[in-house]
Amino acid sequence: MAVAVLVVATVFGVWHNRRDGRLRTVADGGTGQMDADSHGGTLPSDNGPATLAADDHAAGDQTLRDLGVDPATPVTLVQFSSAFCAPCRATRRVLGDVAGMVDGVTHLEVDAESHLDAVRALDIWRTPTTLVVANGRIVQRASGVPAKAQVLAAIAPMLENAAR
Repeated sequence: MAVAVLVVATVFGVWHNRRDGRLRTVADGGTGQMDADSHGGTLPSDNGPATLAADDHAAGDQTLRDLGVDPATPVTLVQFSSAFCAPCRATRRVLGDVAGMVDGVTHLEVDAESHLDAVRALDIWRTPTTLVVANGRIVQRASGVPAKAQVLAAIAPMLENAAR
């Protein structure tokens, strides 16, 4: 019995470490609704990737604007944090460095506890969660601390498109 518990715990640990901090593309092109795999599980109402009505897109877009995202900005890195979250501090450093290094990229940190309506509307399950918003739409998201190189690689094509 103990061996089975160790095997299950090891498999879970490996799975969690491979997913933590990885940017994943949002299936619907971006309101805050996400595919069933984006938060590590399946919601009871999920039947595969999310398909959203125009009203859902408008609600997600409005939530982002209410948080301070400017749709005219090529890329905004929106970070949901909480007060006593050590990984949030590391994420703040990574995203702040990227925003400072790359023209056209801004970093916006949101206190999850103070913005519970946005947390619900954007389907935030834990802190830190990073949303990559391009031209007002969520295109990628990560739970955990993303690597600087991964963030730079993710935003490069968005900035190339914005420059055209």
